[in-house]
Amino acid sequence: MDMEIDQEGNYNKPKKLKNFMSIKTLLILIYCIFLSVGQISGVLLVRIYYLHGGKRKWLQSLLLTVGFPILIIPISISYVKKKKKNTNNNNIRFFVTPKLAISSAILGILLGICSYLYTIGASYLPVSISSLLSSTSLAFTAIFAYFMVKHKFTDYSVNAVVLMMLGSIILGLHMNGDRPIGESNQRYTLGFVMTLVGAALHGFLNAGVEYSHLKAGVVVTFDLVMQIQFLISMFSSLFCIVAMIINKDFQAITREAEEFGLGQRKYYMILALSAISLQSMMVGNLGMIFCSSALLSGIVNALLVPIQQIFAVMFLPERFNSDKWMALTMCLWGFASYFYGEYKESITNEVTKKKNATMPDQV
Repeated sequence: MDMEIDQEGNYNKPKKLKNFMSIKTLLILIYCIFLSVGQISGVLLVRIYYLHGGKRKWLQSLLLTVGFPILIIPISISYVKKKKKNTNNNNIRFFVTPKLAISSAILGILLGICSYLYTIGASYLPVSISSLLSSTSLAFTAIFAYFMVKHKFTDYSVNAVVLMMLGSIILGLHMNGDRPIGESNQRYTLGFVMTLVGAALHGFLNAGVEYSHLKAGVVVTFDLVMQIQFLISMFSSLFCIVAMIINKDFQAITREAEEFGLGQRKYYMILALSAISLQSMMVGNLGMIFCSSALLSGIVNALLVPIQQIFAVMFLPERFNSDKWMALTMCLWGFASYFYGEYKESITNEVTKKKNATMPDQV
């Protein structure tokens, strides 16, 4: 591919590469919106479900990915467009390789387990606590990404990990003062621990998705992201459905709807909206990982924490005490530290690329 040279003699990126990067930036922005809207609304809806009498944890775990059939629509539209552009039907194929399909199955099952752990936390903890604990997934993502996809640790990333862990410790030492009315200390502690374990597994999943893509050696496209999302969500849903059958949750749904505090109609409405919101969150999370990195996804998740706090205080019977403010400050401090480190690293890499581009090729 020929390089363009400006008036100063510097090499510029080809137009096709520039167009690809602009499309990639647009996709990242779209996935960021999906992730933000889905995570904020989904977490609130799940908490509302438990506050008004909901008890089915595997049902809530299923809602995270049960909306995956809707992904058939964009996949089908993309397939039809490609088929019209290609006269040779042999060139039309799905981009998912057998290796990616196997990875998706494993990641899907782990996602089902992760969702269940988070659901336990959401059933026993206020949103303000659970969201702060969930934000530690950024720290776990950084750790797992270091070992799995060779992301380098810097002083800034280490600082972010330590600060977020300290924030969780502060919440753990002062958790009794924020226990919901009627919630036993044992269940509250269980929710606290399960949320942290879920955050660790979430960090592993983020790094695992990026690792599977790198090892597959395929180009990131919209079709690839949608198909991987479909497969991971499908296997996660199947795992949760099997657990629901064993736990006899399907037989209890009708009875739970009749006893729901907000009424039967709103019960099913909350379940439907939760499924849509959580599926949107999943699409955004995986899309950002494939188009950028697992760490960027973790950063956006951490950035959404203060927004979740605001909505929780506005719409739920929750308060924000000094311990939460301190933990939130540490979380934002860690986020700012990590983001600044990434910013400095990107500038350094850009300067290095420009220097290399201006150097004549060696024969």
